[in-house]
Amino acid sequence: MHYFEYKKGELYCEDVALKDLAENVGTPTYIYSQKTIERHFQAYQSGFQNTDHLICYSVKANSNLSILRLLGEMGAGFDIVSQGELYRVLQAGCDPKKVVFSGVGKTQTEMAYALDHNILSFNVESEQELKVLNAIAKEKNKKAPVSLRVNPDIDPKTHPYISTGLKKNKFGIPMEEAKSIFKNLAQYPNIQFMGMDCHIGSQMLSLDPILETVRELKKLILDLKTHGIEIRHLNLGGGLGISYTTETPPSPQEYLKEVLKELEDLHLKILIEPGRSIMGNAGILLTQVLYTKTNTSKNFVIVDAAMNDLIRPTLYQAHQDIWPVAGEKRSMTTVDIVGPICESGDFLGQDRDLPELKSKDLLAIMGAGAYGFTMSSNYNSRPRVAEVLVLGETYKVIRKRETLEDLIRGESL
Repeated sequence: MHYFEYKKGELYCEDVALKDLAENVGTPTYIYSQKTIERHFQAYQSGFQNTDHLICYSVKANSNLSILRLLGEMGAGFDIVSQGELYRVLQAGCDPKKVVFSGVGKTQTEMAYALDHNILSFNVESEQELKVLNAIAKEKNKKAPVSLRVNPDIDPKTHPYISTGLKKNKFGIPMEEAKSIFKNLAQYPNIQFMGMDCHIGSQMLSLDPILETVRELKKLILDLKTHGIEIRHLNLGGGLGISYTTETPPSPQEYLKEVLKELEDLHLKILIEPGRSIMGNAGILLTQVLYTKTNTSKNFVIVDAAMNDLIRPTLYQAHQDIWPVAGEKRSMTTVDIVGPICESGDFLGQDRDLPELKSKDLLAIMGAGAYGFTMSSNYNSRPRVAEVLVLGETYKVIRKRETLEDLIRGESL
């Protein structure tokens, strides 16, 4: 079931015409389908069946308050990587006791803030971090709940910038070092060891590296058990890929079926941290054509969205489908879709075969619901765009378009 589809010769999000959203809200604008978000989250919930679990949505994928509240109401926990993300979760009215805090560089201020709000667990990524957290918890006369994030040195076979489980990556603790820390728990009287955490990368399209990781974690858990150390929960991170164009990733149900089969005899609570697989294909970036331009070797379509609005194509060489909002037949041409930023790297798509475009035509950059708005910036002093959530025939603006005044807020002469 697709909630972005052509009806009556034009592109819709659920039952709202994108042309109407462009007229009423303007462009560029991020547009999200609530029914798609709900369907993707429920795919994970149904995959767990009767297993004790918590789905901790990865806030960095899309941190809009309305999105967080929607997922929280559906029973989600949250994976955060900063104090600001925890603040967002709290402002959305969600439960801090369902929050896990990841990241290699948590500051003392962030640790104290999370302790004060009684989060579920810190995913600790180094022994130095563990010592600092122990000291802060002691000052507060608390025990900090901790899962050790282990690095299994397994290749997730994804883009190198989003690979996190190899020993050359900055994330996690090597398996042998983690084993040593677990065996010396007495050194950390203000730490409550909750479990183990691992996340090897993002946009993974095969179950093989995931299952290899699960088997390595299982070996470590069983080894620790022989030393009297019980792991309460296992956090497998996120990283399941989505189809941006022709990719065929496993479904959440397929993923969980195989993972739970590997872990069934351990009787652990299982945590996961999906983000992209919930939000990626639930959103698009709507943009309008400004000009067309041809030189001796290229046809350019210049649109009002740019790399500051959606940086994935420039940063990751990501290929995202681009659909014309008008569905009528036109002659096809090969073009680069580029923005107004003063960089040759400012493109949203290169060498795309699209119907012949003209000024004021609308385009939808597909698969933009995750790592779109959250990675956007004010580069070239461009106000950040609006965000809209669609449900059926209705929609609401869940983030207003920034103004020129917003650009200089906090600055002084």
